[in-house]
Amino acid sequence: MWKLYAILSALFAALTSILAKIGIKGVDSNLATAIRTSVIIFLSWGIVFATGVQSGMKVLTRQNWLFLILSGLATGLSWLFYYKAIVLGDVSKVAPIDKSSIVITLVLSYIILGEHFDLKTIIAGILITAGTFVMIM
Repeated sequence: MWKLYAILSALFAALTSILAKIGIKGVDSNLATAIRTSVIIFLSWGIVFATGVQSGMKVLTRQNWLFLILSGLATGLSWLFYYKAIVLGDVSKVAPIDKSSIVITLVLSYIILGEHFDLKTIIAGILITAGTFVMIM
């Protein structure tokens, strides 16, 4: 089931880029990011309350809070830079660079989380990196 969710994530991420590029015309990228974030806040909390999982907040530890907040800050900065990039450049060139985060994630998951990879994953990371460079040239 996780693969279906991952495919849907990729589909909506692609739509996000296209819709954002259309919607951001003549709009400051920081304002556009704030509007997008506001929509996400309402959607996220709506889902939390609709599914009744808000009681889970009681069991969050300090570590949960710290790393969820840090993750939120990283997401916010990513969105701010992404929107600025699509204002200045072509989505078809910005998106592959943005998606190179896959390779950065692999490296960081090895360094920080101690995850190990097989040869297939290493080759895929190299190909993603090469593909990114080919697409932006």
